[in-house]
Amino acid sequence: MNQEKQLESGYNYRVVRQFTLVTILWGIVGMAVGVLIAAQLVWPSLNFDTPYLTYSRLRPLHTNAVIFAFGTSALFATSYYVVQRTCQTRLFGGKLAEFTFWGWQAVILSAAISLPLGYTTSKEYAELEWPIDIAIAIVWVSYAVVFFGTLVKRKTSHIYVANWFFGAFILTVAVLHIVNSMAIPVSGMKSYSIYSGAVDAMIQWWYGHNAVGFLLTAGFLGMMYYFVPKQAGRPVYSYRLSIVHFWALISLYIWAGPHHLHYTALPDWAQSLGMVMSIILFAPSWGGMINGIMTLSGAWHKLRYDPILRFLIVSLSFYGMSTFEGPMMAIKSVNALSHYTDWTIGHVHSGALGWVAMVSIGAVYHLVPKLFGQERMYSISLINTHFWLATVGVVLYIVAMWISGVMQGLMWSAVNADGTLQYSFVQSLQASYPFYFVRFVGGAIYLSGMLLMAYNAYKTIMAPKASLKAIEQVA
Repeated sequence: MNQEKQLESGYNYRVVRQFTLVTILWGIVGMAVGVLIAAQLVWPSLNFDTPYLTYSRLRPLHTNAVIFAFGTSALFATSYYVVQRTCQTRLFGGKLAEFTFWGWQAVILSAAISLPLGYTTSKEYAELEWPIDIAIAIVWVSYAVVFFGTLVKRKTSHIYVANWFFGAFILTVAVLHIVNSMAIPVSGMKSYSIYSGAVDAMIQWWYGHNAVGFLLTAGFLGMMYYFVPKQAGRPVYSYRLSIVHFWALISLYIWAGPHHLHYTALPDWAQSLGMVMSIILFAPSWGGMINGIMTLSGAWHKLRYDPILRFLIVSLSFYGMSTFEGPMMAIKSVNALSHYTDWTIGHVHSGALGWVAMVSIGAVYHLVPKLFGQERMYSISLINTHFWLATVGVVLYIVAMWISGVMQGLMWSAVNADGTLQYSFVQSLQASYPFYFVRFVGGAIYLSGMLLMAYNAYKTIMAPKASLKAIEQVA
């Protein structure tokens, strides 16, 4: 025990604490912007006739905030924590880890300023202009140096599987970002992509889908492979399956991007390749989900009284659902109905709110007491309340968008006997209106859970050290 404490004192937890706290902060900010723009679709006057608050400017701010501010901060925090613990060594690079924290916050603030002002490349998930893109590349390469430098100087012979996923996500996101962001600057905040036409679209969705596949999937699977066994107090169900899962996932995901471009100018063979690879991708995705959930074998009773474990396991259920739905929507005949509809929005948020956010929340609840000298969180009942708020919120959101999306697809494709459209676009919008309100309510409920989390974390951090003793639970 003394040896373990001595080892822990040698870890760099300062940067982990910093990233953990901003994960909570940016989660609230990003989701609050999401709730605001959801409200604007119900009550358009909520843009207050201000160009900086229009849906078109706040929507990319929302996606960048939740993906790159909230989600990526959670990945920084957990990867820095996990690589130290599993390699039994302090982070490599000294002050370089601190640079990645302050550099990443500078990138986030630059996005928060430039996007409402209308500076955008118009590329999905890659809207930031060229000076910010260069800053992102510098910070990300520094992140890679810290992470892989720590792996090199590890004191264990084995590289734990979570680090495989973290390492793959760090390397691949660097390549994706640098290739997709290559542009010709024409002024201080304006540039044009070096690619054109269908090639630009292909590069963009090679980037876009693999940002989902590696940042929002592989990175968070690394998180899952550490925190689920830790919280459950059980070993990974099948370590062999985790390795098969890793290699299958990274080999297949990179080919799936063209399914975003069905029925476009992209060559038909490329669309079909994206569809086939997306369908095959179902197998390794569910292999990872099953491996995570079955890790609870022999510890299922813990779900009754451990809401942190509930967050982690329910997130895996949403991961399984999203990775079934995604390949299904990649099938051309299904995509003909779903594309450009709210069904896609529902699919994205079942992954974002159900998988990414819930596994991050579970990991943060696990980390906060350990990072701030406590045995547990201030209030377990508040974590339980947060769990139900998150679950109800995400279900309301995605079910509303599923119904709205299928309805839109059917209305848009309905024709009269003479071949004219049966419904106008405005009529489909009017039919979607009630579902937009439900989406707003679901998002607001989810956001309220994040506010509870911030309060619970604050009370945990401010309590006298080690005053929050672990309470023995009786199953």
